[in-house]
Amino acid sequence: MIFFALVFVLGAFCLQQLPLLPSLYWAFLLLLCVLVYFQLRHSSQHALIYLKRFLFVLLGFLLGFFWAATFATIRLSDALPLDWENKPVEIVGVVASISEFTERGERFRFDVEKVLNREAVIPRHVSLSYYAPGSWSEAPPVRPLMISKFKAGERWQITVRLKRPHGTQNPHGFDFEAWALAENIRATGTIKAKSDNRKLQDFVWQPKYVVEHVRELIRQRISKVLADKPYSGIVQALVMGDDSQIVANDWQLFLRTGTSHLMSISGLHITMLSGLAFGLAGFIWRRIPMLVNRLPTRKAATAAGILVALLYALIAGFAVPTQRTLYMLIVFAIALWSGRQLLISQVLASALLLVVVLDPWAVIAPGFWLSFGAVVVLSYALGARVGITHWLKASLQTQWAVTIGMLPLLLIMFNQASIISPVANALAIPLISFVVTPLALFGSFLPFDAALHLSHQVLDACMRMLVWLNQLPDVVWQQHAPAGWTLIPAISGIIWLLLPRGIPMRWLGWLGILPMLLITPQRPVLGDMQVTVLDVGQGLSVVVQTATHTLLYDAGAKYSAQADAGGRIVLPYLQGEGVRRLDGFVVSHNDNDHSGGVHTVLTQMPAGWLASSLPESVELNSKVKHIKCFAGQKWVWDGVNFEMLYPQFESYENAALTDNNRSCVVKITSAAGSLLIAGDIEKSAEWALLEPDEGSQNFVSLKSDVLVAPHHGSKTSSSAEFIATVQPGLTIFTAGYLNRFKHPRPEVVTRYQEAGSQTLRSDYDGAVILNFVADNRVGGIKATGWREQSRRYWQDLY
Repeated sequence: MIFFALVFVLGAFCLQQLPLLPSLYWAFLLLLCVLVYFQLRHSSQHALIYLKRFLFVLLGFLLGFFWAATFATIRLSDALPLDWENKPVEIVGVVASISEFTERGERFRFDVEKVLNREAVIPRHVSLSYYAPGSWSEAPPVRPLMISKFKAGERWQITVRLKRPHGTQNPHGFDFEAWALAENIRATGTIKAKSDNRKLQDFVWQPKYVVEHVRELIRQRISKVLADKPYSGIVQALVMGDDSQIVANDWQLFLRTGTSHLMSISGLHITMLSGLAFGLAGFIWRRIPMLVNRLPTRKAATAAGILVALLYALIAGFAVPTQRTLYMLIVFAIALWSGRQLLISQVLASALLLVVVLDPWAVIAPGFWLSFGAVVVLSYALGARVGITHWLKASLQTQWAVTIGMLPLLLIMFNQASIISPVANALAIPLISFVVTPLALFGSFLPFDAALHLSHQVLDACMRMLVWLNQLPDVVWQQHAPAGWTLIPAISGIIWLLLPRGIPMRWLGWLGILPMLLITPQRPVLGDMQVTVLDVGQGLSVVVQTATHTLLYDAGAKYSAQADAGGRIVLPYLQGEGVRRLDGFVVSHNDNDHSGGVHTVLTQMPAGWLASSLPESVELNSKVKHIKCFAGQKWVWDGVNFEMLYPQFESYENAALTDNNRSCVVKITSAAGSLLIAGDIEKSAEWALLEPDEGSQNFVSLKSDVLVAPHHGSKTSSSAEFIATVQPGLTIFTAGYLNRFKHPRPEVVTRYQEAGSQTLRSDYDGAVILNFVADNRVGGIKATGWREQSRRYWQDLY
């Protein structure tokens, strides 16, 4: 059973790594394996025993593989046709989830029941955003108002504009499209604000809508009782698994202290509630003889515990850690009812198999590996105990096992691990799990406001301790993204380190972890460079790496008060590449889509200097040397030449000059070729570059092998004269998918193509990675789109 579960999960995992789904006709191979296996099942010949074992392994792998493939084929068939993207469609359906509040409105899932446009084809499950009237004409509130226009279970007739699930694609970045597929969100869109959107029914009585309605009532109660409390969002997450209202600073604190696992519904919470129900039911049951005669107390108490665990799992949103705990409890309950004795490994394997059978995409979620991994580590490290261990010693052993055992997974998934995690968890786990969460649950389900207030007070004390710990020096180990193969020796090393005391040379286990820590990504050699034009949606961010230096040009947009491209895209890429310090940072101009992520980047990563055209009124990190960018600035890093071509220093005195036309224009030249980054300059600035001052060489120096197109391919830029002068062999357009500005303009793209330039687009190709290599054998410029390089079957081809 255990081995079958492991190879089944491996099969499902391998399917999720494919660029294209295999034809289901290959399932005949599975059928052939089944037939051969059953033919040999009763054979006792020695040679055939090994063949049967091999077929058993292959059978489990193929079952997992084609089980996941079948699910994927069915789910992908429910898709929004490209022809119906961004077109108004009138639909009827039911609000399928509680709303996630944003600064300007709300977001929720919607089950489509009927499409009123005759020829339209719309998926059954979509995610919709509603923006309050006037929300774009004024600054959004600091905290969103917790008042929902669309409530779970309501049936509405609305007009929407939809698009296929599409997210930014970058190395070391979050794959929104994979997440949307796993969550069965087959289109995203906005509700068109118009008067004929109307509610048709107050509530649709179906079990899943009833659950969401209960979740909504609980959230309303928490929001009402803990109004204006700083950690009400954390209490909400602990009670019902909805972490959408936890602010970014708190998430950063949890990540740095290694306590983020506590801020959602964990297995410990489920087990605690189930155990409480077990004890209470047993206490009552054994005092009623009639009930005891019908059913033994232990079995009745077990049934009550499982029922409470199931109900709470539903209220908590049924996340992977919740599923794992619930299924393990169910397996234990079945064993108790049937009188069987099970090993913890058998229970864990059963839960593992159940999770993947019900949700084949669970294997690509970090929570899946972290949740099961933690239980495996604890079972392995503590399973060989003999006798009674003092509680303090047991606690220290547990923290040591989890900290060391989870290190490889944390480094692979997040490129960092908290050094103070053992201390932080030793303090936080008892408070959160045995004080804060029980009080929050008691106050949420029953009309006792004092319990919620007390829960928040204890949580506030816990947060103060975490803040204090976070202020200690070097609390987080951050590093490059390890190569995948280093996970194998690392796990081997962990197994050796966690062996019982008395095993000689346990320290040799550290040797298995060393490759993960020491083998860094390869950087360019002297004279070469690697340039990554990141996919930040509608915006710009470019990372230039030479042999020993790193330059960042722009940091993308700020999406909300809690999120920006700097934190979500730029920093994960830099940290994944092993960059610990920026040698230089250029911010082209004062537009949100270029400078919105600057503050986050400067807060979390040191920079040698910052050059920009930002006005004095913009607040920047005072620890970073800030200079104005202007034509004539030059420097050389590792044999690569950098030159600022625009704006002129005198232009800062011209108040009439627009921010776009004050963009910092940088040309970078290596032995293999050159790159021109033009910011958002428009045609007037292009003409200024084409008309050099007396003695200037700018006219000659504009010619570049690669051009990051000015202003995302807007019709106000990329004049024919500018293109003819630059003569780019490759032009890269950075734009958001189906953006409202319609960048890049088709006529602009055509203009470049007619001039002989190849074109790439971040919305179609993802991040563009340029390798400038001067080697005589493999020299030149190689450009690769990240969507092509990391292709998965759920991604669209453009």
